[in-house]
Amino acid sequence: MWITIIILILAAIFFVNGKIRSDIVALCALVALLVFQILTPEEALSGFSNSVVIMMVGLFIVGGAIFQTGLAKMIGSKLMKLAGNSETRLFLLVMLATASIGAFVSNTGTVALMLPIVVSMAMNSNSNQGRLLMPLAFASSMGGMMTLIGTPPNMIIEQTLSGSMEEIQKTLPNYHGLTDLEFFTFLPVGIICVIVGTVVLLPLSKIFLSGKEDKNERNVKKHKSLSQLMKEYGVSNNMYRVKVNADSTVQGKTIVDLDIRKKYNLNVLEVRRGDKVQNGFFKNVEQMFVYGETMLENDDLLFLTGDEENVNQFVSDFKLERLDDGEKNNNSTNKMAFYDLGVAEIVLMPNSRLLNHSMKELDFREKYHVSVLGIQRQKNYIKDNIVNEKLRSADVLLMQGTWQNIGKLSQESENFVVLGQPLKEASKVTFDYKAPVAAAIMILMIAMMVFDFIPVAPVTAVLIASLLMILTGCFRNVEAAYKTINWESIVLIGAMMPMSLALEKTGASEWISGSLVSSIGSYGPYALMAGIYFTTSLMTMFISNTATAVLMAPIALQSALSLGVSPVPYLFAVTLGASMCFASPFSTPPNALVMSAGQYTFMDYVKVGLPLQIIMGIVMIFVLPLLFQFN
Repeated sequence: MWITIIILILAAIFFVNGKIRSDIVALCALVALLVFQILTPEEALSGFSNSVVIMMVGLFIVGGAIFQTGLAKMIGSKLMKLAGNSETRLFLLVMLATASIGAFVSNTGTVALMLPIVVSMAMNSNSNQGRLLMPLAFASSMGGMMTLIGTPPNMIIEQTLSGSMEEIQKTLPNYHGLTDLEFFTFLPVGIICVIVGTVVLLPLSKIFLSGKEDKNERNVKKHKSLSQLMKEYGVSNNMYRVKVNADSTVQGKTIVDLDIRKKYNLNVLEVRRGDKVQNGFFKNVEQMFVYGETMLENDDLLFLTGDEENVNQFVSDFKLERLDDGEKNNNSTNKMAFYDLGVAEIVLMPNSRLLNHSMKELDFREKYHVSVLGIQRQKNYIKDNIVNEKLRSADVLLMQGTWQNIGKLSQESENFVVLGQPLKEASKVTFDYKAPVAAAIMILMIAMMVFDFIPVAPVTAVLIASLLMILTGCFRNVEAAYKTINWESIVLIGAMMPMSLALEKTGASEWISGSLVSSIGSYGPYALMAGIYFTTSLMTMFISNTATAVLMAPIALQSALSLGVSPVPYLFAVTLGASMCFASPFSTPPNALVMSAGQYTFMDYVKVGLPLQIIMGIVMIFVLPLLFQFN
């Protein structure tokens, strides 16, 4: 028992110190439990097969898809209208929305759902996402206190109370309190939690979390966006969209056959090809890089650059349909987008073999499968007749091609250097035409988790949703889906879960809880309830809230009966102590989910979460007897 406690204390010290990554500390603690044979290998690895950990993996993918499809930005923009320009109003809106959803959806699912939305809202409003994400996690736990299904400890105390009614009535013959806990019995408690949490977090988050910003994000903001590059080189300013209709005579002809560049002095940026059902729910959009053998079909959309007069002549000769300028049209299938094709800048090296050669001689399209859209020479931009322009040292070229081929450009480091991080920019491109699909999958997942008549476990619902997000193309590829998973959080939770098993197996949990409660029981019902609350709260910092509730609920029940008072407020003290644990990143999955995105350290949770946890406990010790009387 003492070895287990020592391992736990050492792990806590390293967590607080913060010099070693939290997932490594958790793994070291797990290995120590194995070395001292406190746990068997099967028991030690049980955390990684736990449904909560598997669900977290799936929820990371679902959240990533919500962000990747632009659904988060769409929902966030609607919420932003309610928040206006006030950061305080935005904070209150996040707390209220998260708590409301958390009442009906698991707190882990709520955070996974709201995380991409809140990040998107923070980016659009230039607010600090670090100030919002930790309160987001805490609000999901507070909202879970509003209903019976909001959090597992609620269901545990309901089962403990209903299963012990015979013993309660036998011990307390005059008992007239609650005999069972209904769906909304928890609502007053949950509302008070949300109010107290919001009032406390408003100043705490401003004091301790306002400086939290990802340094990488700050650096990324300095890079030009893809749209900015297109405008800077004047590409989007003289870009025109032309549609192939049923009467068009270009159908079945290739780009070589049409000889558009020579005859009309026009450059074909891309051919956009979508589903035949353009407004269909499962519509798809394909961006095609233009090769000489690219054959045009009906309903193809051509993006051209050049003089308007030449564009009109081309349209007239082949009976095409001229559309409005793409930058003025907000339809996702009609504006310049970067789903499959992207752009990047390269700068020529002084010793490059490409110097003093023209575009025609170098044939970038054939060698690198990219095209040159423009040349920046000192402060001048060359976009006309670049085919015959000879390259000079320090020229900057704007390249266009598939993201895969743009990524390969970095391999030519002896000739040129790729500026910025084009593949990182590619990961930010949203497949907005897939937003309805992502929304439907998200709603399906929530329905499966909320409604009991759907015989699907929450973890199964999440796995189904994550697979559907991948199979329906809400990600660029499977690798992009895997990159959304924050493995540090997964390993942290998976490695710390067996700690609760070790504490129970060695009797440490029972010894800690029993000795603390028995030592203060003689000081009256309020003191005893405070002891139960803070003992539960303390234990939840190191073991799961569900395991803590299972352990403490019977102790709370027997303690209340021994004093001859109603066990209901004591059982509520257990579920509150287990659920309102904010001082540790691994005490609840929501806390771990936001740790990486918010750039938080262990001490950030202590600075913000510990005062909230203590204040919440003090308030509830006096509120619970008012809601559920001792007698």
